[in-house]
Amino acid sequence: MKHFFCLFLVCTFMLGACTGKPEAGKTTDGEEDGKLTVGMVFDVGGRGDRSFNDAAYHGLELAGEKHGIEFIHAEPSGEGADREAALRQMAADPDVNLVIGVGLLFSDDIASIAEAFPEKKFVCIDYIPKAGAKMPENLSGIVFEEKKGSFLAGAVAGLSTKTNIVGFIGGMESSIIRRFESGFTEGVKYVNPDAVVIPAYIGMTGSAFANPSKGRELALGQYAKGADIIYQAAGASGLGVIEAARETGKLVICTDRDQEPDAPGFVLTSMVKAIDRAVLKTIDDVLEGTFKGGSVTVFGIGDRYTDYVYNDRNAKLIGAAVHDRVEDIRKKIISGEIAVQVHAAAQ
Repeated sequence: MKHFFCLFLVCTFMLGACTGKPEAGKTTDGEEDGKLTVGMVFDVGGRGDRSFNDAAYHGLELAGEKHGIEFIHAEPSGEGADREAALRQMAADPDVNLVIGVGLLFSDDIASIAEAFPEKKFVCIDYIPKAGAKMPENLSGIVFEEKKGSFLAGAVAGLSTKTNIVGFIGGMESSIIRRFESGFTEGVKYVNPDAVVIPAYIGMTGSAFANPSKGRELALGQYAKGADIIYQAAGASGLGVIEAARETGKLVICTDRDQEPDAPGFVLTSMVKAIDRAVLKTIDDVLEGTFKGGSVTVFGIGDRYTDYVYNDRNAKLIGAAVHDRVEDIRKKIISGEIAVQVHAAAQ
């Protein structure tokens, strides 16, 4: 099976596409023509961020291995102003049955395009419903319990800090990233009321997720103020935070994927969102004819779609006692004994 990789470059509509047609893959039933081709549009940072976008792409790879599907992908240029054009061009491709937008900034555009292409299926990761608007029946939203996962990350930080000062660095200041910050702060304070949390954001636009140098600059500033652990939720910008941790010998908590391999010994843990598994599950549903549009699906901490990393590589950094305490907190959040605000889409 060939995987056709498509990179969008500046061209007509400030967007171009690689030419070529992917070979048909063999799948189970679920589409009328017996095949499924998935189109994925990344957001700012694109492939290679070793975080959000790479996790989504891995979901395509898993579906390719499991079902033999074909997939293409695209990446808007610059700050992502042409993401709507990328989505529309992907949806207009007669071979594409399912279009996936990776990131909250796709929410409005993908909803309008789904209405324009009712015969296609659409998915938006980290989807934010528009107030008062009805979701198209061919659009499914995927969200995670990032506030609860961040609470667990905060508990790890609060129990592990030696200076009682920890930092938070977000990418684009937005409702979702603020949930990372608030969950983290609540988790820190739950286990260590005396700890201080220093927050910072890289910017107000999508480009804030693709500025590693700014991430490094902010992180170095927080470490200089006494923080010994920083929680970064900044996409590709988080690579700069990781670099600052390595430079200073301090610790960082990462997001979306386990980023310990990027800086062994300096990544305390990662608050992971199993975006790859969620993408695979959605493709499973399409092929099985159980795709559910017009609604948002929450992938949470109960089944560890949202979780924190504890494995052989970071066990010594966290320690068994901290892990046991955080696991107890996790159980109490699931049972409701510890109240952490549920994702708005699930309310």
